[in-house]
Amino acid sequence: MSHDIVLKRVYQAPEADDGARVLVDRLWPRGKRRESLALADWYRDASPSPALRRQYHQGEISQAVFAARYRGELRDDPDCLLPLMRRARDGRLTLLSAARDLEASHLPILREALLQALAEEDAEDREPSSPPCYGQESKG
Repeated sequence: MSHDIVLKRVYQAPEADDGARVLVDRLWPRGKRRESLALADWYRDASPSPALRRQYHQGEISQAVFAARYRGELRDDPDCLLPLMRRARDGRLTLLSAARDLEASHLPILREALLQALAEEDAEDREPSSPPCYGQESKG
């Protein structure tokens, strides 16, 4: 199954085809009122930890190191993706961030992790839950 997950800056105007708009930053975007964002949710649990975000923004670690550590955080807490996965299954999911450069932010990594988790869950659903039960004829 194909899932539609798009990335946008929180400062872009909401559009009718955005689907569920979820802010995935730990900090509230400067100068924005909640009503103006048309949010379905503000979900902090899938954003980078405060320490990791701080290290990256202060230039203490490179983008590659940030990406690797953030993937590790997501891998260590796979349940943090579940609310976003549910929304992605319901239709288009728009992930929002206040980052100036979305491609250098955590959003592409988060989208990749979500798509991978959804694909793995879909693959599990295609396999029979109890293979020995299938194909055996009852003898009676």
